[in-house]
Amino acid sequence: MPTPATPAVPGHAEGVSNDEFRAAMSRLAAGVVLVTAQEPPLDPDDPGAPAGEDAGMTATAFLSVSLEPPLVLVSLREGSRMDDLLAEQPLWGVSVLSESQRHIAGRFAMKGRISDRLLFEDIPYARGEVSRAPLVRGALATLECRTEQRVAAGDHTLVIGRVLTAELPSADGRPLLYFQGRYRQLG
Repeated sequence: MPTPATPAVPGHAEGVSNDEFRAAMSRLAAGVVLVTAQEPPLDPDDPGAPAGEDAGMTATAFLSVSLEPPLVLVSLREGSRMDDLLAEQPLWGVSVLSESQRHIAGRFAMKGRISDRLLFEDIPYARGEVSRAPLVRGALATLECRTEQRVAAGDHTLVIGRVLTAELPSADGRPLLYFQGRYRQLG
């Protein structure tokens, strides 16, 4: 038996408007992470060349993909600074933020924000041993990753990374969540 056709919404062949889609997806609670990377040196052939600047962005579209091998996925807006950076820098880091790190999430999610160098200025972090990416001290977990695959998906790029290191710097604490357009806490 054929199913009834979905009524067309202007600009959307499948019948779902941007507002309807956003409203539905806002009901999905998500953990909050800070994705970070260090720009490659300006002259990669010169081992003494200084490394580039650090970059970071808040993400809620982050998930575990596979245990064997250990893979994770992050969704990046196509053409964003982080998308462009991870297209050339295969090593990156992830800090799973705790509810006490809401200010970090907000800072790296701002539109029209100041330079990344200034954003990192007063945030305690350690450099990843493998990626050299900034990893937030006190995060619930930190991961260092190497890009395995990039997949174009609409207006985003899905970056699949192999997890090279995984640490639990803060055994205590509760996760920072994002739900209905706001940062939230459990309970």
